[in-house]
Amino acid sequence: MIYLDNCATTKPDAEVIEVMMKALQDDFANPSSLHSFGHKVEKEIEKARQCAAKLIGANNDEIYFTSGGTESNNIAIHGEIIKNKRKGNKIITTSIEHASILDQFKYYKDQGLEVVFLDVDKYGNVDEEKYKKELDENTILVSLIYVHNELGTINNVKKLIKIAKNVNKDIFCHVDAVQAVGKINIDVKDIGADTLSFSSHKIYGPKGVGALYKKNEVKLDSLVIGGGQEKNLRSGTENVPGILGFGKACDLTYRDLKDRLSKAKRLKSHLLKNLEISLDDYRINSPKNSSDFILSLSILDTRAEVLLHYLEQDEIYISTASACSSNGTHKSSTLAQIGLDNRHSEGTIRICLSKDTTEEELDIFVKKLVKYTTEIRKIMRR
Repeated sequence: MIYLDNCATTKPDAEVIEVMMKALQDDFANPSSLHSFGHKVEKEIEKARQCAAKLIGANNDEIYFTSGGTESNNIAIHGEIIKNKRKGNKIITTSIEHASILDQFKYYKDQGLEVVFLDVDKYGNVDEEKYKKELDENTILVSLIYVHNELGTINNVKKLIKIAKNVNKDIFCHVDAVQAVGKINIDVKDIGADTLSFSSHKIYGPKGVGALYKKNEVKLDSLVIGGGQEKNLRSGTENVPGILGFGKACDLTYRDLKDRLSKAKRLKSHLLKNLEISLDDYRINSPKNSSDFILSLSILDTRAEVLLHYLEQDEIYISTASACSSNGTHKSSTLAQIGLDNRHSEGTIRICLSKDTTEEELDIFVKKLVKYTTEIRKIMRR
């Protein structure tokens, strides 16, 4: 099997699985229990919190465990809007955010708030001049994606947040870093975000768990009223195996990040050279300074979904778009927002590398891709 859909999810690391199995078999107590067994599990959760905090340069008590990136985004955005809607009603984001961001803002737009969806260029970069013009005293929230989940575009969130804070220091700034953590170096203190979301299953941890970074001075109301877990921000009995597995994934990512980034750079360069030699009539949608783990590729006179199904016969797995945006419709709004014409968008695939990807796998992938592209074009170009 050649798995190149690592933006959708990654294969859990063997050490992560080991930690989770121990939690299921041995450390199964409820961490809220008053007895020593529960207290022992609570200590393990705090160790996981420390690992998550260390990975992004946060304080331990600024990390809140959630069910994943979508919930983290919801807690941050809903919480910040509810807390500050009396101060203004303007929200600024981009037109190519993740569905868990865009759908929330569409909801708030229907509720009467002014929501600005900033245009982007052909590589997904934010138009800074338009951004500056939109910021005003009525703005209460700015939400920006850090690394784009389809294009790999890296937004200069530090600069954009600084611009917003210079207009009004009380503007809340949220960063969706789900595709950034583990793929670039991150220091939340340097970025200056008020909240930042990230997810376990994007860094070789289990699904169903993630985290929200929240500055200590930021106050948010909980979306769930319950038992007061996670300092009342996210009530509900903790997913102990998931949290401990996530903590281990954070620990391994922090330890190996330099090597992972270096390997991804080599792999992407190898892939691009191979495509240049072997394939014709295609376009790279990812900018040159994008994440080395993500490549958006548009192949003329093909059908992306047909290519996907051809490749899966050989147990080669790619995607046509973000798993969250493609579910049901298999269409990506991002491609339209970056101005891609129908001929290119119909043949757009996403290739996402991992720490486990090899050059040999990429060579096989390109060989098969060229073979099936040729077969499809024979039909399309009649």
